[in-house]
Amino acid sequence: MKPLAARVLLTGAGGGIGQHVARELLKAGAAVMLVGRSPERLDQQAVELAAQTGAAASRIAWREADLARVGHITRLAGEAQNWRCNVVVHNAGLPAFGALQHQDPDQLQAVMQLNLIAPMLLTQALLGHLQQQRMAQVICVGSALGRIGLPGFSVYSASKFGLRGFAESLRRELKDSPVKVQYLGPRSTDTPFNGDSVTAYNRATGTAMDPPERVAHELLTLLQSEAAERFFGFPESVALRLNSLAPTLLDGSFKRHRQSLPGGASRASAAV
Repeated sequence: MKPLAARVLLTGAGGGIGQHVARELLKAGAAVMLVGRSPERLDQQAVELAAQTGAAASRIAWREADLARVGHITRLAGEAQNWRCNVVVHNAGLPAFGALQHQDPDQLQAVMQLNLIAPMLLTQALLGHLQQQRMAQVICVGSALGRIGLPGFSVYSASKFGLRGFAESLRRELKDSPVKVQYLGPRSTDTPFNGDSVTAYNRATGTAMDPPERVAHELLTLLQSEAAERFFGFPESVALRLNSLAPTLLDGSFKRHRQSLPGGASRASAAV
């Protein structure tokens, strides 16, 4: 889809990646509805984006929503429909890092709710509307960890593997409809989403981190190309293909990753 034709519902708009995605989309000519939990922050962000991009006020909207609450998702879907949304970008997410035995059960459930269940419910609520559009797109912002599991990311990977499976299945389900379903899989991204423990882990394992501006650019490229999936970064892109072809082949390659896990990490952080 050409950005000028896109009216994008963007969840997680105030996050490290979300802020740059909103700016990139607006600069390209799209209209954007920012979604987050803080009205004050969203209003300020809308003003700043208008100043930074020169976008008319009519191209920037915002809505407060807590995606952990089904009622908020239902209300947001109605507001997005009235706004004539034709693109949904599922960008909101929670991190999770550390050995599984140190994960907090409540945090584990919250990660699965926001990273996987909320995108499914919001897509479901908007699907009838999207199918009535001449063309529409659903973009799931996942992770390279949705295609390759690393030590320390069992919870986070589970949520992103699930999101990728959802996108793949729904893409095939909607093959004959106007709705395209896509998955963006960034590698580790340098944002506050990552805690100090992940930064140390990435440093110890030689894991590169992309700036959020690159992720925003790749998302815009995905929107325009209408491709099913987009992964980027070397050597991660090669490892992803190997993992898909022969998953157990790489099992012995992560000794340094296992050794770099914090011994008592119970606070969550994630790579993307």
